[in-house]
Amino acid sequence: MFRKAAAIGAHLLGPLQGKSVGTPPTRALHQTLAMAKRLQARRLTGIDHNPWVEYTRLASECDAVNLGQGFPDFPPPDFAVDAFRQALNGDFMLNQYTNAFGYPPLTEILASFFGKLLGQELDPRKNVLVTVGAYGALFTAFQALVDEGDEVIIIEPFFDCYEPMTLMAGGRPVFVSLKPRPSQDGDPESSGNWQLDPTELASKFTARTKVLVLNTPNNPLGKVFSRAELELVARLCQQHDVLCITDEVYQWLVYDGHRHVSIASLPGMWERTLTIGSAGKTFSATGWKVGWALGPDSLLKHLRTVHQNSVYHCPTQAQAAVALSFQRELQHLGQPDSYFVQFPQAMQRRRDHMVHSLRSVGLRPVVPQGSYFLMADISDFKSKMPDLPGAADEPYDRCFVKWMIKNKGLVAIPVSIFFSGPQQQHLDHYIRFCFVKDEPTLRALDEKLQKWKAELKP
Repeated sequence: MFRKAAAIGAHLLGPLQGKSVGTPPTRALHQTLAMAKRLQARRLTGIDHNPWVEYTRLASECDAVNLGQGFPDFPPPDFAVDAFRQALNGDFMLNQYTNAFGYPPLTEILASFFGKLLGQELDPRKNVLVTVGAYGALFTAFQALVDEGDEVIIIEPFFDCYEPMTLMAGGRPVFVSLKPRPSQDGDPESSGNWQLDPTELASKFTARTKVLVLNTPNNPLGKVFSRAELELVARLCQQHDVLCITDEVYQWLVYDGHRHVSIASLPGMWERTLTIGSAGKTFSATGWKVGWALGPDSLLKHLRTVHQNSVYHCPTQAQAAVALSFQRELQHLGQPDSYFVQFPQAMQRRRDHMVHSLRSVGLRPVVPQGSYFLMADISDFKSKMPDLPGAADEPYDRCFVKWMIKNKGLVAIPVSIFFSGPQQQHLDHYIRFCFVKDEPTLRALDEKLQKWKAELKP
């Protein structure tokens, strides 16, 4: 490479010697040398585009109501804020490093809290790893466990980081789709109607399959996988000796009496499962960026190797605040004054509010069983206004979201970005809204929708 670059540089320098024109010869040579080298690592090929940037920019430019990104616009519970204040103003040593794999009081409370839920005796030092958010736990898991050529089964729609994280680790994503089944006459469409085909799922497992990624409750759909569905996944993972990475960041946000079941709690699954959680989603504090991975030491020891050679350590004060918050919840767990009881009740009311509001303009919500999000079917708009501005091959939902931001002042996220390439054109008639928002934001939504509804009248 260097010899070739030098030859190119000599060729360019020839006619410039002795002439005072344009870029000095030495700089031209340096620029040519730099351009001859590949700057981007091959593992980044094809994953550099981030659709979130475009919609966030549009939202800012158009002063729109942002219901696209998944974060609360209300404060965390008072006890969590007080815990963070205590961490900031208390022990001055919390300004320093703690254990690289987790602040001991946090790993201890996580082991105690989730050990009961998973039916396991968790060792805080071996079965818990604290990470920079659940995102950090996911990245660490893919880097630690996925090798060149390994196949990773991803259930779609999927949180959009799973595919690039697989690719960066050298793996090959293999997709299997949840498919909507017709609702009973008169019943609203539910996320529970989207189901896996057992035969299709089984066909995705091969001798090269290393990992299956599960997300329950699912983002963007809001589906809560039933015990029967999890047992199907568990049976196939055990039959084919496949690991399971389960993203359960929304486990406390389950509605209408549905119950979250961790696949690691099923017989034979603890030994092959990494369970990933998030303090940001648990305590409505997404900026704290504290997450964790739970699992057997045989898996977590490899995540610790990645962790200690990358981020190494997570902010101590945030970990201390999360530890205190979990200690409070452990005392109230299952009781009416538990935050994990009160918060989903409040968010179910906001979900219902948004469902009712969106229907007023002809959007058809898929009522979620859990999570921060709901999807809305825009098929009626696609048939009435099919020719929105956009690139020739751009999925319709992306054109619609940009039109809605600019013309209606509302931000959502096109659901096609949560599907693999071949599926995007077939599933381009859904958009995703976040309903975990403050009352003033929902009132602003209502005002925009009332104006939209008035414009629809003949």
